[in-house]
Amino acid sequence: MVKVGDSIPSIELVEGKPDVKVDLSKELGSGLIIGVPAAFSPTCSDSHIPGYIAHPKLKSAGKVFVVSVNDAFVMNAWGKSLDKDGSSGIRFLGDPSGAFTRALDVEFEAAPLLGTNRSKRYAIVVEDGKVKSVDIEPDNVGANVSTADKILG
Repeated sequence: MVKVGDSIPSIELVEGKPDVKVDLSKELGSGLIIGVPAAFSPTCSDSHIPGYIAHPKLKSAGKVFVVSVNDAFVMNAWGKSLDKDGSSGIRFLGDPSGAFTRALDVEFEAAPLLGTNRSKRYAIVVEDGKVKSVDIEPDNVGANVSTADKILG
């Protein structure tokens, strides 16, 4: 399981469309990675990510990325549904194969419910390319330890 001091894995994620690749190990010096089980799911869409979008300390968090085991098109549409004008600065990345999620060791079996295995819900604070703090929901999908209020204060 990902832990404090770990480097961010060098694995390509997708943004907007399948051929736009993002490698967080190169893109993110300092900031935040928010992992969610599924785009458009109730908790993710109704409270977890909107909490970050509306948080007054978001701008001081550095670069912020939401990652889910979804394709680029789904993540793009979901991002637009939550942040129509992109003013939050949050970027929505797909991990369609789950490789990034597995590299962090935050995958859980969700195929019977969601069609494929998914990511646990988490928030990772990154500083100088290393994990500074990691908060993973103990039940995989709840929204308690990884919320904006807990992470950003």
